[in-house]
Parts: sequence; structure tokens; C-alpha cells
Amino acid sequence: MAGTLEAKLALARGVGTLSRLRGGGGTSAPGKVLMRLSPGALAALGARLSRGSVLVSATNGKTTTTTMLASILERAGIPLVHNHAGANMAGGIATTLLDAARPGGAMAGELGVFEVDELWLGSLARQLQPRAILLGNLFRDQLDRYGELETIAERWREALGEHPRATLVLNADDPLVADLGRTLEGTPSDGTHPGGHTLRQAGRQAGEGGRAGIVYFGVDDDSLALAGLAHATDAKHCRRCGAPYVFDAVYLGHLGHYHCASCGQRRPAPAVSARDVRLQGVRAARFTLRTPTGEAEVSLALPGLYNVYNALAAAALASALEVELATIVAGLQHTQAAFGRAERVTLDRAQRELRILLVKNPAGANEVLRTLALEPGEHDLLGVLNDHIADGRDVSWIWDADFELLAGRVRSVMCSGTRASDLATRLKYAGIDPARIHVREALSEALDMAAADRAQDADGPPAPLFALPTYTAMLALRELLVARGEAGSAWS
Repeated sequence: MAGTLEAKLALARGVGTLSRLRGGGGTSAPGKVLMRLSPGALAALGARLSRGSVLVSATNGKTTTTTMLASILERAGIPLVHNHAGANMAGGIATTLLDAARPGGAMAGELGVFEVDELWLGSLARQLQPRAILLGNLFRDQLDRYGELETIAERWREALGEHPRATLVLNADDPLVADLGRTLEGTPSDGTHPGGHTLRQAGRQAGEGGRAGIVYFGVDDDSLALAGLAHATDAKHCRRCGAPYVFDAVYLGHLGHYHCASCGQRRPAPAVSARDVRLQGVRAARFTLRTPTGEAEVSLALPGLYNVYNALAAAALASALEVELATIVAGLQHTQAAFGRAERVTLDRAQRELRILLVKNPAGANEVLRTLALEPGEHDLLGVLNDHIADGRDVSWIWDADFELLAGRVRSVMCSGTRASDLATRLKYAGIDPARIHVREALSEALDMAAADRAQDADGPPAPLFALPTYTAMLALRELLVARGEAGSAWS
């Protein structure tokens, strides 16, 4: 039987090699072939990982969180198998395991660190039997594919219930995500785990029967609080009794501090938290990281409060795996942008820096816009709006994104993509001067024109061009940059 699997692995590898030679990347095709040849291959390869697997899922930030976690664990000396290219469905993870498989049942890594698509969490968890599951947030995204948030939350609850021995790492500031922990275990709201375990004790309970433990993370810094909930905010009601939550502080979308005045349910106290957060525009962020073993200052080379949340999530999971605090801090501080997520690229043709900031739903877009608003002066933008399956066919979400934050702050904006005209219309109604809005549906032409159109009277290097692409637009933009030799492949 082992010999049969090895033959199928070899055949699937051949498909991957061919796909990459033809320029297709090979992120999912080999894994899909392998699963057709051997439906149990993913589970069989996952079982070869001596330290097991951890799964990371969220609407926003799962790629960056997983990248941060991998940076931490590599500094802890743990050999990893990681889907760093971001292919997060079954085919992509099967490809990752296939690439790590070695003759004789060996693996080029001990611990699997896998970013997982929201809808694939249950299926992949059943096959990989993870030792830990991290859930970062739930925001409205691609309603035509995912459905309402409650639908995903219920699927996640069912998935978590099937794995009582897995440690759960949950965002205390997201009511829907935090409720999953309370539903499964009745976790007390004092920051301890069932039975009063500390974070590390909970991790060690994993092999002793019962729920392994629940670790909450969150932000504790009221200086970041917004004036109130945005009009497009999700998760406003208590899942226990249905009454509206009272938000004592709102940080990002519906993330914050909350309680239910009707039944008394409230945000759990996080075991891992961020305090004294300082956001430094599109360049960086700093905060004080607090864990059960101590606290330390963290300097991220990534912008925005959303990346502080990503860092907290990675730190909480690393802590649950008993990684030392100093190693966690070093890993976070050395994390580079995941491709397309605050990535910086030098455009050789225009001798100008391009900064790619992925936007794919109202909550994520609003945080990018808030981050841009911290930067002084007027901005040059390249907005790329697609409506492919992976983006969601319905692009009406752009009317729930607060582009008004940039009104009066845009020098020039080029709109591109399959729905370029829709984006241009939205920006006009956001208060951006129509004379500053340009439309070119073809991405290559739009990029060249946007890069060449820069302020002429500025001293020093030209101001950066900020690209705001949706998901498939980001992939297309990176493919174009790789073809031009201006960016490295995700496989390099």
C-alpha cells in the first residue's frame, strides 16, 4: 500500500512540475490530482508530521497571521511544512504536503502550519486532526459564496466540536468567534481556561482527555476606540439571547469590547493582549504584547491595527505551543509582508515604489483606508476591482467601504479591473474630484499610466503609488510584476 501511494505521489509531482514549467504556479493542481488518485492521501501525509498540524482561518488576515506564525516557529527551531503561497483549500494544502513528502514515509518538516479557507475548515480538520485551531475573525465577505456570518459560525462550531483535543485560539474581540469558545466549553470570562488552567497548563492538558484548552487574544487600548459602529458593521447581536450588544469600545469593524445588557454575556478577558498601540501610517505599528509569561515591546514592519490583530493571533498560538516570549517577539519583528499584503515593489520602468494593499470586503477596506489617512499629503492610487468568483460577483460592498476618508486627500486615482467604472462611480460619490479619477480596464495599461503620473514639483524621490486591488486583481497584478521582473514569485 505504501508503494502504491509513493507511485501516486510521483505522478502528482510530475503534474506540478509541468504546471510550473507552463507558468501556472502549481499551487493546487498537483494536490487535486493526488486526491483524485488517492482520496486518503492528505490524511496519510498529514499523519507523517511528527509534531502534527495547526490550522489558521479567518475572513481577513489569515495569510499574514500564518506568515507571522511561521516566522516565530522557524526561529524556535521547528522545521515547518507551510502553504506559504496562500493556496488554502484542499488542493493547495495537499500540494504543500506533497512537496514536503520524502521517500520512506519521511517529511521535510515536523509541524504543519496551514492557512485554511473558511468553508474548508471542517473538511481539512477532519483529515489533518490538528493539535490547534486559530480563528481570527468573521466579517461579511462574498455573500454569494459564503452566505451570512451565522452560517459560517455554525459550520465552525460544528467543526470545532469534532476536535475536543485541539487547543483553540480565538479572538476575544469578535463576538461571533468568542461565542464559539463559550458555546463549546462554557469558558469563564476571567481569562482562565476550563477548570482554571493557565494558558500553558491548558496546552499540556491536550493528551489527557476533554477539551485541550481555549486561548483568547484581544486589544486593550481605548485610545484606538472609534466613535461608534460603522453602518455596515456585522455581529451586532448576542447569540445567546438575541439582544443587541452594547459596545464599550469599537476598534475595527465589529471588533472591540462588548457586553449584553440582557443576559450578561460579555467579551472574555484575553490571555494574550496588545496595549499602548502606536500606528505609524503605511510603514509600521508598535505595541506592548502581554502574555501569561510576561510582556514585551513589539515593532512590526507592517502597518495598521489589522496587522496588530494578526500579530496577536500568531503570538497567542505560539504561546499555546510553549514558544518563549523573546522568540515570539523576534519572529514578529522579522516578518515581511505576505505577497500582496502591504508588499512593497520597486517599479523599474517608473523608478517608483508600489505598495500593494489588498482590499476585499468593507471591514478590510476600511482599515486600509484608515491607515492611508494617517499618511500626510495627497496620494496616488491604483484601484483594481474585479468580480470574478474568488472576489464575489456582487461588488456592491464598495458602497459600504468608507472611501470618504480619502476625500480631499487624493491627487490622482486610476481605476482598473472588470468593474473599473463601478469603482470610479463610487469614488466620485465619496467626494473625490472627478477630474482626478481615470479609468483603464486593462491592468497593464492602468499600471503604466498610474506609475508615470506623478507630482512634478516634489523634491526627492517620487511619492509611492498605492495599489488597492481585490483578491484576483492582486494575483493578476503580482503576475504582471513577476513577468516584468519587478517582484519575486510566491514559489521562489
